[in-house]
Amino acid sequence: MPAFLTAALYQFVDLPDFADLREPLLACCEAHQVKGTLLLAREGINGTIAGPEAGVLAVLAHLRSDPRLADLPHKASWSDYPPFHRMKVRLKKEIVTLRVPGLDPNRTVGQYVKPQDWNALLADPQVLLIDTRNDYEVAIGTFRGAVNPGIRTFTELPAWLDAQPALQGEGRKPRVAMFCTGGIRCEKSTALLKMRGFDEVYHLEGGILKYLEEIPPEQSTWQGECFVFDERVSVGHGLVQGPHELCRSCRWPLGAEEKASPRYVKGVSCPHCHDQRTPQEKERLAERQRQVELAEQRGEVHVGARIGGHDEACRPA
Repeated sequence: MPAFLTAALYQFVDLPDFADLREPLLACCEAHQVKGTLLLAREGINGTIAGPEAGVLAVLAHLRSDPRLADLPHKASWSDYPPFHRMKVRLKKEIVTLRVPGLDPNRTVGQYVKPQDWNALLADPQVLLIDTRNDYEVAIGTFRGAVNPGIRTFTELPAWLDAQPALQGEGRKPRVAMFCTGGIRCEKSTALLKMRGFDEVYHLEGGILKYLEEIPPEQSTWQGECFVFDERVSVGHGLVQGPHELCRSCRWPLGAEEKASPRYVKGVSCPHCHDQRTPQEKERLAERQRQVELAEQRGEVHVGARIGGHDEACRPA
């Protein structure tokens, strides 16, 4: 059996003392050899952790010992190697950033649709299906018939929605279904549409990951792979690890065709970022890749470095 348990979790709940939760939570994770990233904010908690099964369960028990998080859900998966190399507990203004004043998913969100009911909803031609994820996520997989906003970050979604004629105007508003990786972004995107007067707004409960876990391939309307924010890079039906590799320069998920490109240099560049890096940056990345390979030869893990202003362990969502 794989040695590392991964738990993806989030919950919108009022945590006015969220800053006080950080140090005990970090200490618990470190004591149990658990790594990953957890975000704490006034509006709740969000993140993914991984480690030995007993350690991850101990951290989940620590979180659920707070009565406000007693019903904290999580989605579990397994891997043969550690998905994360560091443990971070960060304090944030939002656990998923949208920057819309007054938006509160603790008060109102769209209607949850269970994975087994999702296909029936999408079969209605009157339903507008919107993928709320970023461009690099949509690039490797999405639901058949979904609209791709082409956004680089989640904070661009409100402006994209404002620019869609089908979502504007007076009279009866369309039925809208939204989805994302694990469900958290849809809590805010559907809350935003409810705030704007949309009555029939739906989102996939548990996100794409829950759908891929529960719906067999022969009944699925999912096409491709689902990007995940850890070293697995992508997963498919049954949450089996996919074939993609992460570009260590720009964090874009790369398939076989992209890795065959002359612009792909392992650890240095890919077709998406080859022209965006200076010679000095490429030199620095090449040295980093050399250190990674030397560490692998010694049977060690090379944690990484900060390149271009972004932490190598986490591309912004």
